[in-house]
Amino acid sequence: MDNADPFLQVQADVVSTLQTSRPLFSSYLRIRSLAKSPSNPELKQARSELESTLTELTADVNDLVESVRAIEQDPYRYGLELEEVQRRRKLVDEVGDEVEKMHQELQQTVSNSAPEALPNPTEFDAALEEEERGRGRGGDDYYVSMEQQRQSELMHEQDEQLDGVFRTVGNLRQQADDMGRELEDQAVMIDEVDTLADRVGGKLSNGMSRIKHIVRKNEDTWSSFCIATLIFVLVLLLILLIAL
Repeated sequence: MDNADPFLQVQADVVSTLQTSRPLFSSYLRIRSLAKSPSNPELKQARSELESTLTELTADVNDLVESVRAIEQDPYRYGLELEEVQRRRKLVDEVGDEVEKMHQELQQTVSNSAPEALPNPTEFDAALEEEERGRGRGGDDYYVSMEQQRQSELMHEQDEQLDGVFRTVGNLRQQADDMGRELEDQAVMIDEVDTLADRVGGKLSNGMSRIKHIVRKNEDTWSSFCIATLIFVLVLLLILLIAL
């Protein structure tokens, strides 16, 4: 493409960071539900790791939002249809909601979030596994959507490249046709020159034959004149001798 798609430049970072944040978020919720005090070392460490990851993820999501805004202003500049722009907006909203939910959970304290009685560990583990499976399915759908979008972009780029190749081949074919017509015109001109040369050569040959004929005729006439002159002189001398 002539213009790089800003959405594609940041979506890979968002996917990678979000994939890292989800297990950290699940671990934080599990530890918080079992902790009795906000100063619990394990809880503080989990919270710190999640906050650090969310800070990076929030920055990436903000970049993603800005890229969507840029695309929405002029989608055709990036070769996108309105349906694709709407799909991207929906995707950004979903990721933003998930990140916002994580931030809200971080704002809650142990006293606000912890129940009066600890849950049954077996029930909690089962619920946690079900939640993780649900998130895994959602993540798979997200990655499939990203991959489909990437394939669509690649196909679009390949289509544009093929169009460029077809245009180049068409131009070369047109140039070849023009050269062929020029060669045909030159061949016709050469044939005409050959024909004209043959005609001129024939006329020159006829002219030379006529000149030779005239020369021979003139030679015969001069010889006859000389013989007649000699005969006249001999006759004259003979008459003079007889007279004497």
